[in-house]
Amino acid sequence: MKQKIYQVDAFTDTLFKGNPAAVCILDNWIPDELMQQIAAENNLAETAFAVPKGNAYELRWFTPVVEVDLCGHATLATAFVLFNHYGAGGNTIKFESLRSGDLSVERSEDGWLTLDFPKDNFQPDYPSDEIIQALGKKPFGCYKGKTDYLYIYEEQEDIEALDPDFFRLSKLDGRGIIVSAPGVDCDFVSRFFAPQSGINEDPVTGS
Repeated sequence: MKQKIYQVDAFTDTLFKGNPAAVCILDNWIPDELMQQIAAENNLAETAFAVPKGNAYELRWFTPVVEVDLCGHATLATAFVLFNHYGAGGNTIKFESLRSGDLSVERSEDGWLTLDFPKDNFQPDYPSDEIIQALGKKPFGCYKGKTDYLYIYEEQEDIEALDPDFFRLSKLDGRGIIVSAPGVDCDFVSRFFAPQSGINEDPVTGS
């Protein structure tokens, strides 16, 4: 079996910046075990696999150790590959995902790609002492969504100073933890920790 694999740096126009994702456009689905092995070999935060289905594409995402429900930067990377290397027509690509429903990426006249993702409903949450100790500082706001936790801190410096104990964080259920705070020169800053999904810290998260 020969399979072409693209590596795309999402969220940037500068080489070696942004968040890299691998993209595989398949004719038909291959065994899950093989996709997981390919993702492990790539050793990137996510590898996306897409298969044509009518006027849309089925889409799945794998970290080096597990399949995940949704991935923003790998979806963006897949759309980029389809638009630029597979001649996808029009300005909208529709994806069907097993775990997160229908998704789409729209291309503007100047080439920008915009993701349309399902809304996540966050509920108040109360982190355990174990998680607070693993993060090193208690947040003042805590929420839980479908797969992720969102912890809010007061200042950008709080986010920059976090030095998590990834082994202890890996015991948390769900996909990962987003930590965020108001930014100094931007609206907000954030980091994303997901050791339980094989990613200690994702460079950027869009989902």
